[in-house]
Amino acid sequence: MKTVQKGKSGERIAAEYLKAKGFEILFTNYRYGHKEIDIIARDKNYIVFIEVKAGRSKTYGPPAGWVNLRKQKKLAEVATAFMQEHQFPGYDFRFDVVAIDTSSGKEIIDHIQNAFYLEG
Repeated sequence: MKTVQKGKSGERIAAEYLKAKGFEILFTNYRYGHKEIDIIARDKNYIVFIEVKAGRSKTYGPPAGWVNLRKQKKLAEVATAFMQEHQFPGYDFRFDVVAIDTSSGKEIIDHIQNAFYLEG
C-alpha cells in the first residue's frame, strides 16, 4: 500500500475510533498553506488537534514516536491559524496523537492525550 493510502486508511480508522469514544469530528485534513492537521475534533470542553501515525516499522520505533519536535512546531502553527480563524469561546485546546501499529498484523491503537504542549 502506498504511503498516502496508508495515511488515509489510518486517518479513517482513527476517526472511527475517536467517534466511538465520544469525540465530534470537526475537520479532517485541515490545511494552512502546505501544512496540515489530520483531524480536528471536539472532546467535551476541548478542541483537539490530532496527528495520526500508522505503520509497522520497528526500525524507526513505534508510530507514536514519529511526531518529532519539527512536526510538533508545524502542527502548532496550523492550530494557531485555526484558532484565529474559528472562534471557540470557553474551550481549551490540546494536541493528541493517535498511533496505529500494524506490525503484528492487526491494528493496535494507542491514543495519547496531551501528547505535547504549545510553548509560548
